[in-house]
Amino acid sequence: MLRMLAQVLMGTEGGGQSLFSTIKIAILPIAKVFTMCFLGFLMASKYVNILPANGRKLLNGLVFTLLLPCLIFSQLGQAITLQKMLEWWFIPFNVVLATISGSLIGLIVATIVRPPYPFFKFTIIHIGIGNIGNVPLVLIAALCRDQSNPFGDSDKCSRDGTAYISFGQWVGAIVLYTFVFQMLAPPPEGTFDVEGGPLPIKNQSHNRTTAPEQVPLLSQDPGSNISNVSNKGKIKEFLMFVYDKLKLKQLIQPPIIASVLAMIFGCVPFLKRLIFTSDAPLYFFTDSCMILGEAMIPCILLALGGNLVDGPGSSKLGLKTTAAIIFGRLVLVPPSGLGIVTLADKLGFLPAGDKMFKFVLLLQYSMPTSVLSGAVANLRGCGKESAAILFWVHIFAIISMAGWIVLYIHILF
Repeated sequence: MLRMLAQVLMGTEGGGQSLFSTIKIAILPIAKVFTMCFLGFLMASKYVNILPANGRKLLNGLVFTLLLPCLIFSQLGQAITLQKMLEWWFIPFNVVLATISGSLIGLIVATIVRPPYPFFKFTIIHIGIGNIGNVPLVLIAALCRDQSNPFGDSDKCSRDGTAYISFGQWVGAIVLYTFVFQMLAPPPEGTFDVEGGPLPIKNQSHNRTTAPEQVPLLSQDPGSNISNVSNKGKIKEFLMFVYDKLKLKQLIQPPIIASVLAMIFGCVPFLKRLIFTSDAPLYFFTDSCMILGEAMIPCILLALGGNLVDGPGSSKLGLKTTAAIIFGRLVLVPPSGLGIVTLADKLGFLPAGDKMFKFVLLLQYSMPTSVLSGAVANLRGCGKESAAILFWVHIFAIISMAGWIVLYIHILF
């Protein structure tokens, strides 16, 4: 009996991962993430105060505009080819499926829980939209750094995992700045602060002055000279209207630009030999991007830990709605992802034998709520409530992510 117990705990007769090894592989990346976040929390606390609010804002800007694009460009560009791009088609499609399935679960939860009046769609979004970029990149880096990781060579593990995650980010940005932006629109009162009785509708005056759809494109004086100048003005006005409606400014972000450039340079053999191979004449640029990209992980974790120093903040959601969002995002959404990925694998949609590919797809369903959804919520006037949700979801995600990673590794290996 003792020998049998030892085989269960320390190893398996079939040569698979032992229970302790699986737990170690799953827990260590979470422990590394937690340690770096705690250091960021400590640096931002009033006792040290090296990372005040302004400093964290600058650090977030540095990560978003430089370090993350450098990491995406160098890793995705080296890994991708035209053939692989065709093989990886399910990654961006999986982002869309994750959004749909998560939003449906969010709709069911919101219907049952009945959150406060202005926050019904808010609840759906914060359950349905997971972090498909920053947190998975951090977890993959921490997992692959360990030489005993089940995916093999550390460099290949990190390169492939980063490439897979980066390949889906452009779709995530489109979903975020179209679907999420529209879903988080303020209620008819014009603001989420509706407890104090009837409030003035802010949208009316705003639309009269700035909304492009209210600007009369044909309001020309009958006696004025209708020439090419006026026609150009109309065309320019129409293009600005389209630009504003499609939220192109939000879509054209540094990480998205880096993803597109990496796919272009990686899929064209001449350009790839020019910049991504080790003997390429412009490889110094790629190497510089790799050096800068390596700084993304610690910087973003320090900033994330520092943001938690403000606590959950003041929220009007209530305990029931907050708990429902946490439970829906971290407990109900991952099983749906496991079913979708398993079905896709059975149907032959996934590359055969590529376990990192499947692991990344599963991670897309197991992550906490996207931090960028908090930025969109802040633009729409519900930033405090979003900050409170992000705080608690990330705290509880430390436990949930470890559990789901244990299950995924057990299934894959």
